[in-house]
Parts: sequence; C-alpha cells; structure tokens
Amino acid sequence: MTKPNTGAFRALLLAMTSSAAIAACATAPAETAPVDVAVPPAEMVPEASSLARAGVVPQQAGDDYYVSAKSAVQSRTADDFVPRAKNVILFVGDGMGVSTITAGRIYAGQQKGLDGESYRLAMESLPYSAFSKTYSHDAQVADSASTATAMMSGIKTLSRTLGLRSGIAYGNCASAGGQSTDSIFEIAENAGLATGIVSTARITHATPAATYAESADRNWEDDNQVGGTDCKDIARQLVDWNAGDGFEVVLGGGRGAFFPASMIDPETGEAAGRRVDEADLTEVWTAKSDDHVYITDQAGFEAIDFASSARVLGLFEPSHMQYELDRAEDPAGEPSLAELTSAAITRLSQDDDGYVLLVEAGRIDHAHHGVNAARALGDTAALDEAVQAALDMTDAEDTLIIVTADHSHTLTIAGYPVRGNPILGKVAYGPGGVARADDGKPYTTLGYANGETGCPPGEDDCAREDLTSVDTTDKDFHQQALVFQGSETHAGEDVPVYASGPGAELFRGTIEQNEIFHVMGRASGLVTYED
Repeated sequence: MTKPNTGAFRALLLAMTSSAAIAACATAPAETAPVDVAVPPAEMVPEASSLARAGVVPQQAGDDYYVSAKSAVQSRTADDFVPRAKNVILFVGDGMGVSTITAGRIYAGQQKGLDGESYRLAMESLPYSAFSKTYSHDAQVADSASTATAMMSGIKTLSRTLGLRSGIAYGNCASAGGQSTDSIFEIAENAGLATGIVSTARITHATPAATYAESADRNWEDDNQVGGTDCKDIARQLVDWNAGDGFEVVLGGGRGAFFPASMIDPETGEAAGRRVDEADLTEVWTAKSDDHVYITDQAGFEAIDFASSARVLGLFEPSHMQYELDRAEDPAGEPSLAELTSAAITRLSQDDDGYVLLVEAGRIDHAHHGVNAARALGDTAALDEAVQAALDMTDAEDTLIIVTADHSHTLTIAGYPVRGNPILGKVAYGPGGVARADDGKPYTTLGYANGETGCPPGEDDCAREDLTSVDTTDKDFHQQALVFQGSETHAGEDVPVYASGPGAELFRGTIEQNEIFHVMGRASGLVTYED
C-alpha cells in the first residue's frame, strides 16, 4: 500500500502550532519537538484492510475486571471497527505521572537550549490520549506488579503479585490454582507473532516480568528469594517460557538472577548471582538453538546483527541498568534506551506476521524513590527519545504505539518561578533574585511530599536545609521532602495515556488501567470480543 503524502499537512500543522504559540505568549520557543507523528485527517488516509487473525478468548475472560473493561472498550468502538494493528508497541515510563511529564518536558526543552515551557515531547504529539486510573484490587495507591498485570492481562489484581488474578494470596504459591492469566505477549507468541521486552530495570522486575511470569510475590526473581518452596522463580520462568517459540529479543538489566554465587561476574569481579540451584540460566537460553545468543555489554550489542534471525538475551548489568545521566558519561558501557528500542524493532520487524513489544523506562521510578529529580527527568527524556525512535521506524497505518505510566510519584512543581527558570533550580521570581520561603531560605521548584530528606523522627528541632549555596541542578542533589520516609512512595493520581496508530482512537476520557490490554487485544485482532 502506498503511504499518503503528508508533507503538506505537516507543514500546515507546524504553521498552526507556531502561530498559536506566538499568539499565546511573547516568549515563543525557538523550535519544538518533532511533529512527524501527527496523523493526517481521516479522509487523507487510505483505508487499511483488516488483519486475518483468529483471536482467542484468554483464560481470565470470566474475571469481573476483565468483563467490565471489555464492555467499556466496546462502548467506544465504532460499529465498522476492524483490527488493523499488525504491530503493537507499549511504552511504560515507570512512575511517570503528570508532574514528571510536565517537568520532563521543561527539562528536555531546556537541555536543548529551547523554551522548556512550550516545548513538546514526542509522546505528547501522539494524536489520542486518555487518563488511566491506577488503583489495584487491594490498594488505593498501587505498585508496579499489579499495574503491569492490569496492562498485560486485562484484569486488576493484588499489589505485589504478578500475572495472577485477585483470588491469589500474596506470598502463597499454593493459592495460584485457577488464578492464571494469558498476557498479551503469550497470546501474541501463540498466534505466531514476534515478541520482545526492553527495560532499563532488571528484566525480572515487576513490569517486564508481567509479560511472561506468574508469581504470588513479585520479589521471587531468583530461586534464593523463593525460599525453599516449589514455586518457580521469575528468571527461570523467563528461560522456560513456552509460549509460541519464545521471545525474539530480551534486553535489560538483572543478570544476577540468572547465576549462582559460585560464578564470577566478568564486569564486577564479584559473585555473579545467588541462585541456589547452581544453574547458569544464560546457558539454558543459548542451548535452545544456534540462533539464541547472550550479550552483556555495548561491544556485544554492537556485534549483533538485529536484522537477522538472532534471538538475543542482553543483560547489561548485574542489577538495574545505569541512569541515563550516568550512562551518558560512559556511553561505551551500555546502550541507551533509544538504541535498545531501535534494535528491538529491527529484530522484531523480521517477522512478517507482526510483533508485540514492551519498552520500559524503569529507572524513572527508582530516581523518584530517592527524591532525585535530575535522574528521574533524565530518564524521562531518554524514554521520549526512544518513543521518537519508534515513531521514525514504524508506520502509523499498521503499528499501534501507546505511551503511559504504571503509576505516579509524589513529585510537585510549585512556587511561582519565572518563565524560563531552570526546572531543577531554586525558585526565582525574576532577575531580582531567588525567592525565599517564610523561614527565610530559598527553595526549589521541584519537591516531594515524602522521602528521605524530610525531618527524621525524634528531631524536634529539625530545620530545613539552607540551599543558598547549594547547586540544586547537580544530578546528585536530592530534593527536599515534606514527610520523612526512608524511600519516597508512589502516588495515586491518574496517569496519561498517549497513542497513535490503528485502534488509538479507543483511548479517550478516563479509563481503567486494565482497558489498555483490551485496546491492544482488539486493535491487533489477537483477542476475540464477539459474544
């Protein structure tokens, strides 16, 4: 099929965007983020044919949460809707709530020397959007395991559990009977599609693990953590995954879960892992076929021909991958998230039947837990670069792209800073100097509702630190917090969903998080919704 010529439309859109910005504010941006992802009006897009896929009914189809979400998506589906998403890419910014996106937008623009406030991220230029409610079956403010399960399997479940329905008892694998689910990745593999997962977190961590694992405890990443039960640990579930012919590409951190302590990690010179079964699970992977390969660093990554039939397990760190701001200081050490995303799309595109891909920026969450906004925003910007890479490599006629978060964090943006003030800086009302709180001390635009920088218990005379001579834009600065907490917590507000491609129009209004699965399943034709 010939692609429509969208050049004139994009030029018009650029002109309209620029005019609106100038009219709205005297400080117009020097340039904006790419708008190549904008879609032309419906009458300019040639009609795509429906996919010839036989959708399945997953085993969780009778779950009340599944039924409710199915009905909600059905109510937004046009009568003439047909599945047209040959490929699906789901981007998850772990912990990337509204305040993180806003701050990340300003940060990314300012890093480019542009007007940060009016800058637009690639994800923000996707034509459809919604808000997603993130509560779990048992928690008002959820964790990443239950929220990932919602997106991958279309149900809500208990926090701290993976891939299982809400009848599970946390930490009790004997209670898993009858609680299994089929994730969108298992369904895709069994339908003959290619699949892949990319994450800057451990590949056995909550979000990526929800694509392939079922666990009564998200912490059972290796057999040492399972604690002597007969439950299969998450790393073992990955290499033993029997859906279709298995993942084509798995790229992230967390090789420690794949090795015993008796082995030495080549990068650190320390114990490679802590498995008690003494298994080297990377050998289990490479023994599957001559195409199965294992890599650990940038050199290994660059040596792979991703336009081949290689099936790549890349584990670039013993635990999580580096934050982007640290990785950028040693770019020879490990690939960026954009590079990993591009490699994964290249590999998965070798399959003519289509693919499903997860890309997670897992360390946004970790930086927030440490009240370290600089690294959280650095990783948000890195995710946006990965989104742009995907948009550049795919066709909006056949690829559904979704960008969302699993939950939010307690990051706040406040204090009346002047337009153009550094987003990581102290609040300044203008050229006249830094603003001061009622205690006479300066404060930053970004702060947290709780975290390790709050006043610890027992310190009745605890006073807020004077930031007058502190460089708050340094990547190692930790923002001040209101309430002391050893680790800053998640937040419970709704998070954005941005989407483009076939089926993206089903995202609108405020949705339940588990509806994301149903949009992916319906748009791709992988799940049947006929009564």
